[in-house]
Amino acid sequence: MIHHNFNGANISALGLGCMRLPTLGEDNQIDMEKLKEMVAFAMERGINYFDTAWFYHGGTSESSMGEVLKAYPRESFHLATKFPGFDPEFFKKGPEIFEKQLSNCQVDYFDFYLFHATSAIRHEKFTNTRAYEIAKELKAAGAAEVIFE
Repeated sequence: MIHHNFNGANISALGLGCMRLPTLGEDNQIDMEKLKEMVAFAMERGINYFDTAWFYHGGTSESSMGEVLKAYPRESFHLATKFPGFDPEFFKKGPEIFEKQLSNCQVDYFDFYLFHATSAIRHEKFTNTRAYEIAKELKAAGAAEVIFE
């Protein structure tokens, strides 16, 4: 696997996106055995970047990945998730959602915390609700590596 230095982190050039995980029929019923096999296969081959989000698989992607990734040392993988900016109601609950995401993923920090569904229309919401400032505060506290600069 090819790895690149990104802000001091050794990250695989190929990552595992968690928007289309194996299911047991329903989108929110993740096949945990197959997911464990997929993650093991990826990790054994040097893939160390995993990308999930609040609403992937009807809200079960984060918790499913957290369950599987807890079998690995935290320093052995890089985890990204996203603030669900597509729903205006979530702007009122930013820090609460972030804490829930940490709990879902069973980690103390995110390597990358991305803003999902940003657009010119939503930019005002991100600005008016202090989303960017809150993200910088989380970065300063060591809870997430947030890159905007």
